Formats: sequence, C-alpha cells, structure tokens
Amino acid sequence: MTTTAFRRDLANAVRFLAIDAVEQAKSGHPGAPMGMADIAEVLWRDHLRHNPANPQWADRDRFVLSNGHGSMLIYALLHLTGYDLPLDELKRFRQFGSKTAGHPEVGHTPGVETTTGPLGQGISNAVGMALAEKLLAQRYNRPGHAIVDHRTWAFLGDGCMMEGISHEACALAGVWGLNKLVAFYDDNGISIDGHVEGWFRDDTGARFRAYGWDVIGPIDGHDAIAVAAAIAEARQSRSKPTLIVCRTQIGWGSPNKVGSHDVHGAPLGAAENAATRAALNWPHAPFEVPAALRSAWDARASGAAAEAQWQLEFSAYRAQYPELAAEFERTQAGGLPENWPEIRAELLAQAAVKNGGIASRKSSQNCLDFLIDRVPELLGGSADLTGSNLTAGKGSVAWHAAGERTPNYISYGVREFGMAAIMNGVALHGGLIPYGGTFAVFSDYSRNAIRMSALMQQRVVHVLTHDSIGLGEDGPTHQPVEHVGSLRLIPGLDVWRPCDELETAVAWAESLERRDGPSALFLSRQNLDQCGDRAGRAEEIARGGYVLRDADGPLQALIIATGSEVGIALEAQHELATHGVAVRVVSMPCCARFDRQKSAWKRAVLPPEVVRIAIEAAHPDPWRKYVGLVGEVVGIDRFGASAPAPALYEHFGLTARHLASVVVETIARESGNDGDF
Repeated sequence: MTTTAFRRDLANAVRFLAIDAVEQAKSGHPGAPMGMADIAEVLWRDHLRHNPANPQWADRDRFVLSNGHGSMLIYALLHLTGYDLPLDELKRFRQFGSKTAGHPEVGHTPGVETTTGPLGQGISNAVGMALAEKLLAQRYNRPGHAIVDHRTWAFLGDGCMMEGISHEACALAGVWGLNKLVAFYDDNGISIDGHVEGWFRDDTGARFRAYGWDVIGPIDGHDAIAVAAAIAEARQSRSKPTLIVCRTQIGWGSPNKVGSHDVHGAPLGAAENAATRAALNWPHAPFEVPAALRSAWDARASGAAAEAQWQLEFSAYRAQYPELAAEFERTQAGGLPENWPEIRAELLAQAAVKNGGIASRKSSQNCLDFLIDRVPELLGGSADLTGSNLTAGKGSVAWHAAGERTPNYISYGVREFGMAAIMNGVALHGGLIPYGGTFAVFSDYSRNAIRMSALMQQRVVHVLTHDSIGLGEDGPTHQPVEHVGSLRLIPGLDVWRPCDELETAVAWAESLERRDGPSALFLSRQNLDQCGDRAGRAEEIARGGYVLRDADGPLQALIIATGSEVGIALEAQHELATHGVAVRVVSMPCCARFDRQKSAWKRAVLPPEVVRIAIEAAHPDPWRKYVGLVGEVVGIDRFGASAPAPALYEHFGLTARHLASVVVETIARESGNDGDF
C-alpha cells in the first residue's frame, strides 16, 4: 500500500520537474503544476488507463489539460510514466524544436491528446471526446463485447471557467449525459491579474448542477485520500458527467509565493527555488528523480498489459462480428470506406447532370443525402439552424429523437463556438468525421476553434451558409463581407466557395478525403445556375482553380470568380463576346487548393501576361494577390444593407454589365486606349 508520505514524494517529483524546467527556460507557468500535482498523481497512477508505448491505442482513456499554460504538468507526467519524452526534452522546455512547447500540442508530443492554448477549448474538446466515446460505444459494442469503454479526464482552471465556451460545451455534456467525462476544477482563486473574487464569483458547483452534472466537493486538492475518494465516487455515475471541485493553492510548496499570482506565469527564481526544496524536503539536484519514485511512476508494464487484454477482447469481437470489427479498425485509422472511389464517382456523376437554379446549401444537402448512408462515420450537426443550413440528410438520425437508434446528427443549439470546439474533440478522438453548420457570418463566434482545427490538422468540415449579401433582407448584421477572406487567411484551412452542385460535390469529396486539416464550405442561400456537365473535369475543380470557359478568340483578359459570382462572370463573358472582347472565365472554388498547385498549372490557368479582373460578393483585398497591380477587383468594401438580394447586387455593382465595363476599362487602360462599353 502506498503511504501518504510516499504519495507526496511522487507528486513532488512532478512539482520539481516543472519548477526546474521553467527555471531553466526562464519562462513558463510553474504555479498550476505545483498546485495540481497531488490530483495528477492519484489520477495517473491509480485510474488513467493508457499505454505509454502506444499513445494511439483506440480504447485508451483520454486526458486533457485544459489549462494548457500549466504544460509542464503533463510533460512531467508523460516523462515519468514512460512515454517517448526523455529528460533532455524537459530540459529544453519552450525551446525551438523541442517536444515540450509552451502549451501542449497534439501530434508534436507523444501522449498529448489536444492542443490547449486558448482557455476553455480544452474542456470543450474533452466534451467532444466523451461524446465520440458514447456514440462509438452505441455503434460497435455488443453484449459481452465492450470494445469501446474508456473515460475522458480533464483538468481545468478558473480561466477555463470564465471563458464563455465552457458554458456552451459543458451544458451540452449535461444534456447528453456523458457519464464517462470527469473534470477536475483547480479552484485556486488566482488568475494573472490576481485574486479572482474581484471579477469571478460564480457558484461553480451550482452552475454545473444546473447543467445536469454531478458535482463532488469542494475537496482538498492536496489530500490524496480525498482525491481518491472523489474519483471513486465519480466512476459510479451512470447518467451524468462529473465535476470534482478541488480547492488548491497555486504554487503549493513555495514558502513565499504560494497562493499568489506571482507564481502563475514566472519562474520561482533561485532563492525561492531553494526555499521550496527545503520546505518540501527535496534535496535532489535539478531534474533528478530518485529511482524508487521513477519505478513507482513507470506505467509501461501496466499499460502494455491493459492493451494486450483489450486486444484479446477485440480478437473475440472480430471473430463474432467481422464486418463491424473491420469498420471499427478502418474508421479508427481514418480511412474512408473501401469502395470510396465508386462512392465519389457516383456522387460527382449525379451532381454533374443537375440543371436549373439550385442554392449551393441545397446542393450540399443533396450530397449529404447521398453520403450519409455510405460513409457511416459522418457525424453531422448544426448550431440551431438545421432547416437553414440544410445539414441534415435523409439518413440523419438526430440525437434528441434517436430512440433506440444510434444517432449521427447533433442539434448543438445556439452555440457556434462550442459546436466547433466539440467537433475538434470528436475528430481528435478518432472514429468519426464531424461536420457542423451555421451562418457564415457567425463564424466570427467559432473562428478560434476553426483556427485550432487547422493548427491541429484535424478533419473537420464547417458548413457555412448564407455566404454573402445574397441572403438579402436580414441585412448587414447577417451578411458576411469580410468573413470568407478572413477565413482564407487561416493557414491549413481549405475554404471552398462552390458555384454549382458539381463544385459542391467536389468540395465535399475533397473535404472527406483530406486527412491533414479542416475545410469550410461557404454556401449560398439564393439559387445558382448550373454550369454544365463537367464530370470529366472534376480533378480540375479539385485543384481549386481552373478554366471554366475559355475565350473564343485571342485572349484579352480573364475573369476570376467564385461561388455565386461565377454565373455573373459567365454572363459578362457572353456580353463581352458580342462586342468582340475575348475573355476567359476562371472558377476559383478554393484559393488554398489553387495556391498549392505546381507553377505550371497556375500559369496555365492564370497566364501572367494577361490582364485579370476578379469578382466576389466580399471584401476585395484578398483577390489582389491574383490580379496584381494592374488588375481590378469587383467586390464589397463596406457593410451590406437590408433589401432583396437582386437589389443589393445591383446597388453594389455585382452585375454582368458592370463587370464587363470594368473589364473593358482595364484592358483599355493597360493598352493605352480609351475604353468605351
């Protein structure tokens, strides 16, 4: 039996690795690791089910450090339990190229489950992970075969609690009854500005009870026995997530800085470091951990045994349910169905022959009608706008109406930010491909989580409808002007703005095939004319920019258009042709994809010697990288107005005639002739 004194030494090993790493780096946050070390010791040594030799084991528990500034806590834990994080990496904390970045980064450090920088998103990711576990358990578990049966544990602090996203995500966790989610609230009463009672007086326990959580505590977060009892109680929950309120002291063990914001984000300093070592009876040199403590922390043998037992159980499952087992392994690996090439081909073939006017949001729904039953790992949803975003397909089964069926669609309520962060957690968990919808203008609310999905290179699809002034009468508050260009600036995010059903189908196919980052689909409310059967040119569309219709004669200029403005460009091309002006129309559904093409393709589509004019119902500045100093952009550099869409397009000059006149004037200016159209 582990004695209380030995447990304290085990926790102190974590404390001093954190203290020493921050001291050596002259940068970092020692206070949270010092304050939460006792909680972490009980959780990681007695309850966390993981295998350091295989951080991707499908049925491992997930651990999320939402207050990611305390990153040395998780680095110390990973190092001590046996992950591929050697001591030299801790000594290189916060240095260029090390595995111990300032905040934990998934894919960068083995054992880190999510990138936690902006506060509140980590706990929201944890909600997504617990949601994924529950859905996958419903889908794959069978009597006597619980192949999906793990927990999600999260640490969070006052900052996470103050961020509004924690309200959004944690309220949903209660609605969904995510009983395998356990969160430890580091209730130390300190943030960067000092003692929080001047700006944070929530009754946090009451708040979470109102969400539908079980709440345990407050307990003494430095008392291992109390922590163990709380965890044991939390594990008994069958219908609710659990919050364990842990009263702690930030910087616990530091004689002069404990309980102060001075220890939040700065090294202790040499004198206080020495004083803390003396106070905690830690006579060891920096980064030194006695062998007995290292041995007690080492989780490699127990982790290997746990995974081996699961593998035995999965083998029995595979023998009885071979098709389900194969699908489980495929989706965990991130692969699409084996017959995906046929699915893709049929999807594009159906889209290519559509005629008439179809809003691209409806085209998206048509794609989902086809895909949902064929790609079972799709998990859809919307932030209270299902009927407007058209994100539910014929095969969608809503959570709140699923009954005995396994749901594959989530109504997130009016929670855009929470939805996006939860989707990140679902993607990080593995086994599901999440997509979720809202109006494009509300991407302002979810932008930081969209950014995080790009930073973490997660396959998440953001469906953003009502993409322009084309939504009409709702007015400027709902008309995105700067949003599409702004999101195109996020590195690693593919923003698709398709012009018809075929381009929409290509966007969906490419988004699902992409495994190294998220996609955003900007879709119209208003109907768009179809641009003809181009099924044989789908691979050109997938390049992000292609010649939709070439000039009939010697090329004098080219028009670059996207989304709903492609139709305007084609009209302008026809009008210009009647006046003897030959122009090319380039459709650019995804700038990021086009920019990643080889130079030969880009030069073939956009010859450098030809005058270029771009048109989009959005802010013009992003297009200037394509048109150069001599080209022009027809766009909107002010907010919209409340009026029917046709009136707005006329008012802002987004018409074929105005575009044609700009083309003629630009050609004339560059040739030195007077332009008249």
